[in-house]
Amino acid sequence: MGRRCCAPDRTAAPGGTTALPLPDRDTGRQRRPAGAFAPLLALPGGVFRMGTEDTDAFPDDAEGPVRDVQVAPFRISATAVSHAEFRAFADATGYRTEAERFGYSFVFRHSATAAARPHAEPVPGADWWLAVPGAWHRAPEGPGSGSDDRLDHPVTHVSWHDARAYCAWSGTRLPTEAEWEYAARGGLDQARHPWGDEPPTPDRAVIFRGAFPDGPTAEVGTAPVRSLAPNGFGLHHAVGNVWEWTADRFEPGSPARALRGGSHLCHDSYCNRYRCSARTSNTPDASTGHTGFRVVADGDGSRNSSRLPTGSVA
Repeated sequence: MGRRCCAPDRTAAPGGTTALPLPDRDTGRQRRPAGAFAPLLALPGGVFRMGTEDTDAFPDDAEGPVRDVQVAPFRISATAVSHAEFRAFADATGYRTEAERFGYSFVFRHSATAAARPHAEPVPGADWWLAVPGAWHRAPEGPGSGSDDRLDHPVTHVSWHDARAYCAWSGTRLPTEAEWEYAARGGLDQARHPWGDEPPTPDRAVIFRGAFPDGPTAEVGTAPVRSLAPNGFGLHHAVGNVWEWTADRFEPGSPARALRGGSHLCHDSYCNRYRCSARTSNTPDASTGHTGFRVVADGDGSRNSSRLPTGSVA
């Protein structure tokens, strides 16, 4: 444990690829289709104990100390944003993700397609990641792959900027780390996982099986966003499946943004970050095959869940 976690950024590409100049992000003024979104779960908020002092925690990640944190009532999506939901946004607005604009994204080496491998380059020091030209959310494993058969899976290869653009269009926002952890805990005080302290099993979390990175690979990849039972607040896959972007910086003054929840590549032989308090970071322009997001909105948790309003976004 304690190895570099958990994904490369743009500077980690072979040759130290530098960011290309990006055009202004224009999410347009197109109308969001009625019924395109699932209801948001209304959570009451309150004071909860955030962080951990567990021996599994990583001090360098600033998981602790345990502290009382007040969270205002808010609403949160029960699942990570799916391919279908993100496509509705991209199709309505013509938005191009940063993976498309840079021309590549990072793919786990055992997942890359045969067509992608001749042009892919391993990341120095983390050769289980390949910089794959042509990898994006509609071709998650690179050329020759597609996402038409996984529209109910979490969208991947989306950067923090891409997630924020989706939020601006859908009338939502990214959760703060406090909101995310409060929701992921599902009402359990200081439990390691959304279901309690018991170790993860295939019916609890989608994580790597076998020693990382060369254990059994047949099950590597995302799962449908509602494939496992929810936690006490109704969130599916609060840990495992995909890392989830949050609104917050990883540390004050840092350009990196905090990610929560771990992914299908997490395993205790490598990172052990599929815990409620675990956190990692990446630069806001980074995209990988194991990173997605879920959304929140302000709201009174005493009311029933409600659908997001339809309409145009300025």
